[in-house]
This record gives sequence, C-alpha cells and structure tokens, in this order.
Amino acid sequence: MTQKLDTLQAALERILGDRVAKLVRARGELTITVKAGDYFAVCKTLRDHPDLAFEQLIDLCGVDYSTYRDGEYDGLRYAVVSHLLSVSKNWRLRIKVFATDDDFPVVAAVTPLWTAANWFEREAFDLYGIVFEGHEDLRRILTDYGFIGHPMRKDFPVTGHVEMRYDPEQKRVIYQPVTIEPREITPRVIREDNYGGLH
Repeated sequence: MTQKLDTLQAALERILGDRVAKLVRARGELTITVKAGDYFAVCKTLRDHPDLAFEQLIDLCGVDYSTYRDGEYDGLRYAVVSHLLSVSKNWRLRIKVFATDDDFPVVAAVTPLWTAANWFEREAFDLYGIVFEGHEDLRRILTDYGFIGHPMRKDFPVTGHVEMRYDPEQKRVIYQPVTIEPREITPRVIREDNYGGLH
C-alpha cells in the first residue's frame, strides 16, 4: 500500500505541480486541496491523464466549516469534497475545493466530466447552498419545492423556519411558522423498587 501511495503522490506532484495548494497523506489516503479557479482543470487532468486515470467519481459532498474545531477555524466556510477512483490503476484520491465567497459559495460543476456528480451536486446545492457553475439542472433534490434555506448549514435552526401541515378547512397543504418551543430534554430516572422484575 505504501509503495502505491508513493507512486500516486509522485504522479500528482509531477503532473499537477503548483495547482495543488495542499497535499495531505494520512491514514493510508491522499487528499489534495485545489483553488476554486483550478478545480475543473485539475479534475479533467485527473480523469484524462494516463498516469492518473481517475475514471470514476465515487462521492461528492458539501461541507460547512463554520464550527470546525469549536469555532477556532479561520478560513473559507464552504468546501466541496470529492472521492475519485481509478479502476485501471487501483487507487483512490480525495480532492477538496473551497468556495471563495462565503455569502454566495460557487464552484465549477464536474458533471461534464463524471455524470455521477449530477445528483451529488444537486444535493450539495440543496443542503448547503453551494452553486455549481455549469450544472445543467441545478435544483433542489431532497427538500420540498417551497423550502426556504439550506438545512445542513451550521447556522440553520434545528427546528427549521416553517412547518408544513394539511389544513382540512382549506383542503390543501399549508406552510406556517414553526410552533415547536425549545425545551430541555431530561432522561427519566427510574427509582422504583423491583422495576421490570429486577431485585
């Protein structure tokens, strides 16, 4: 395994050069971080270069770093993390890119390179609000059509902003402000003798 990682790391350093902003080798895996402006070109090279040959995108997800390390993190807030697989070379790679604007996070879509990214990018858009520039069908995929906000963002309230229910008088589904009041949940302590037949 170490020799394979050595070979992959050397190939990445030789082929991508200074387009790799950071390379981390930990727990038998390689992770590269690239700048948002280089993201699509690097992914295309990773797929097309015969010495790398990452034919498959296995996973792509959004990440919100706003509370990372108990809020001590001081960097860009939103990232996209992808996992790539080379079947022909039998190796894997994680690639990370940070959106340059925390207020309106945008990164390039890799759907033109790997069609498997389609649903993953829609999910990251829906849950984190990350816009994938060049995606042909970027719309919500997990939340309701009228949903407001992005529920996986760390600043999104746990109870949400609105709730949906069926109104029998109007005979349709309606949205209304959340009526759940926050409460402290304390576990029930059993103090009874012989509870559950135990002595």
